[in-house]
Amino acid sequence: MPIQPDTRADMRRTFTEVWRKLEANEPLSALEQIIADTIRMHPEYQTLLAQPDQSLDKDWTPEGGQTNPFLHMGLHIAIREQLSIDRPPGVKAAHAALLKQTGDAHAAEHVMLECLAETLWRGQREGRLPDDQAYLDCLRAQLRK
Repeated sequence: MPIQPDTRADMRRTFTEVWRKLEANEPLSALEQIIADTIRMHPEYQTLLAQPDQSLDKDWTPEGGQTNPFLHMGLHIAIREQLSIDRPPGVKAAHAALLKQTGDAHAAEHVMLECLAETLWRGQREGRLPDDQAYLDCLRAQLRK
């Protein structure tokens, strides 16, 4: 069954359902396997995923110092998709350099995640598509740190 979430709750339900399937050792589709890999990297979110009634409608706000776990994991998945097709062109090379710098795939993704989130936020705030060049520039700036 393909995953085609229409709402925030549907997307969150997808994560909680994948967690349920993992816990029950049920088979996963290819997309569910990508989601499962992301969930495995984030044990701090697994208790939340096991309680969908408490997480599907919850709001996490940066002003409250909170990280939205669904957004966080979704950005990891977006980065993996970018890497699989090298879109925007150059993101794969930036990832390879970050991986070499950090020595850890998850840490490299976290650096990328910050740049991607910033790029998406700016695009949304300015009412335009995300700026691929600004994203790549942010990644390159991280390499100089």
